[in-house]
Amino acid sequence: MLSSLAEVPIKQNFAVTGSVNQKEEIQPIGGVTEKIEGFFELCKLRGLNGEHGVIIPHQNIKNLVLNDEVVEACKEGKFNVYAVKDIDEGIEILTGKKAGTKNENGKYPAGTINHLVYEKLKKFSKTASNVEKHTRKSR
Repeated sequence: MLSSLAEVPIKQNFAVTGSVNQKEEIQPIGGVTEKIEGFFELCKLRGLNGEHGVIIPHQNIKNLVLNDEVVEACKEGKFNVYAVKDIDEGIEILTGKKAGTKNENGKYPAGTINHLVYEKLKKFSKTASNVEKHTRKSR
């Protein structure tokens, strides 16, 4: 949804699994090793070029027992495993753009994902407000 609102495409060379809670925190998953190794096999068939990888919850690092081939590919920079704590970390990997944090004035830095999303939501709100005003006047 953030990608769509910001009009910034998501890179299609990553596998992502899991969920996000109301605090934007990534939640742990089951079967993390199997999921990584399964995606690795697909990437291997397509040709490992260093651009492919998986994004996993940071809580799952302790559960990883990857086979030697995956570990070696990561060491060689042919495959990547990213462990993230929150949605901002994930969106930065997926888009290649900074998520952006609010400054002391409550504004996001221009050009960041969060700034672009905020501006789009402001535009939607203004449009909805104008529609509501027009609807009231025509009654």
